[in-house]
Amino acid sequence: MAGGSGGKTDMERIGIFSEVGYTTIGDKYPKVHASSLPFNESAYKGKHMLPGGSKTRSALQAGYFDNQFKRIMEKEAYTDPIKLRRQHRLKEGKKNIGKAFLPNNGEKLPCGLGNHYGTFSGAIGAFSPVGRPRKSYTAPGRNFTTNPAKKGTGYGYVNVILGKYNEHAVEAYDRAKEARWKEQQAHKGLLKGGPFKLNLHPTTYFDYNPYRSDRGLGPLKKTPSKPPPVKPFKPSSPPKKIAGSKAGTFDPYPSHSNDPYTVKQKKAAITNKDGKLFHPAQGMKSRPTDSILAQNVIKSVHRDNYKSIRNVMAY
Repeated sequence: MAGGSGGKTDMERIGIFSEVGYTTIGDKYPKVHASSLPFNESAYKGKHMLPGGSKTRSALQAGYFDNQFKRIMEKEAYTDPIKLRRQHRLKEGKKNIGKAFLPNNGEKLPCGLGNHYGTFSGAIGAFSPVGRPRKSYTAPGRNFTTNPAKKGTGYGYVNVILGKYNEHAVEAYDRAKEARWKEQQAHKGLLKGGPFKLNLHPTTYFDYNPYRSDRGLGPLKKTPSKPPPVKPFKPSSPPKKIAGSKAGTFDPYPSHSNDPYTVKQKKAAITNKDGKLFHPAQGMKSRPTDSILAQNVIKSVHRDNYKSIRNVMAY
């Protein structure tokens, strides 16, 4: 079957002599699929049950299944809760012996701190601020007194103390200081280089002075007394637009070079004597086929056994 004027044949396109039609495959089964048939065909014919629509609940009995409202207790007596409470109060009041207790006067209110007016017990002696009776105070006796101490000291005078006076010996005044200085100078002479500074000494997390640095400051930069004169830039002429001549660019427009490449001429199509295009013979092509499972489904499943079949391939 040819695909049309100037088109490819079925052999060239899919590798078969004639392509099978897409509307039917020549089977003897009806065109209506079993899944498209109605489940209950009788439900589509005749009259149907009409319930009349749903009803909303209201004070009437129309929204309920029963035609009459059924009470929990039939013919029960009417009870008045207020009347029952009154009767119960009168019944309890008959149990009182004599008349009801009435206080002779109203309650008394206190009229200040420390006042026991209006209380049952009155003043309590334990809470009284009056002090207990104590013995009279007796002043202690006078301290012992002696003659006053002598004024002045024995410094600067000889033989005025109990013991023997120390003998005078000549001694250098700064002898200990001079000995320490000589020892320190001898120690410095034995040292080589500067002192070793360890960088692992524990310090606080933040320095007290954030501007402090272990490095010394560099030499001060000498600033010129007067800045050099600056001349403003003045363009020679107003700016020019680029346009097609490229007059506003910094570099001149490059000269056009001859293109060594030429347009490739199309070759004339090769035709036969009748003026038709020559198509070479096509190679072998494979024919499109269905899978083995699809072939077994088509051969094994039909409208009589599609509900009872369990497998289509034998193991």
